[in-house]
Amino acid sequence: MKSEEEVMSEALVRIFENVVLTEEKSLQAGYFSDLSIAEMHTLTAIGPYESRTMTKTAEDLGITTGTLTVAIDRLVKKGYVIRQRDTNDKRVVRISLTRNGKLACRMNSKFHRVLAKHILSGYNEKDRKHLLALVNEVDVYVAQQLRRYDGAVNVRKTAMEVAKDSKKENE
Repeated sequence: MKSEEEVMSEALVRIFENVVLTEEKSLQAGYFSDLSIAEMHTLTAIGPYESRTMTKTAEDLGITTGTLTVAIDRLVKKGYVIRQRDTNDKRVVRISLTRNGKLACRMNSKFHRVLAKHILSGYNEKDRKHLLALVNEVDVYVAQQLRRYDGAVNVRKTAMEVAKDSKKENE
């Protein structure tokens, strides 16, 4: 008989793999079949609102600006991203989403919301709140482990946090 830790460990790995594979397959089957998961996550990090600097976006993704440059080159060619020099400081490169980039971002967000809705729909209100509290505890623990290993306070931000930061940058 498996221990609780083994059962939990196997379930977490399966959930992670299945979410990623489902997201990947939904991309391949849909309108945005030319995008990879990594490219979709890059679009999400850029965010659908204001333009962002390459440096800040790379920091949020936890990658180098060189790695981001390669990804942005592909996304510009595919018509999802616009790259331009900052009007005040020509050394700064700003990136923003095209109309198609914004649409892809919204569709990916909808994918995640629909997944969450279906998971939560099988529970009554009390159980949903309990499940959300447990998921939050797991999230907090995993974030603490991430900080422990790489010393970063926040390697990856949510689209909402990125949008808020973008608005502050432009003010």
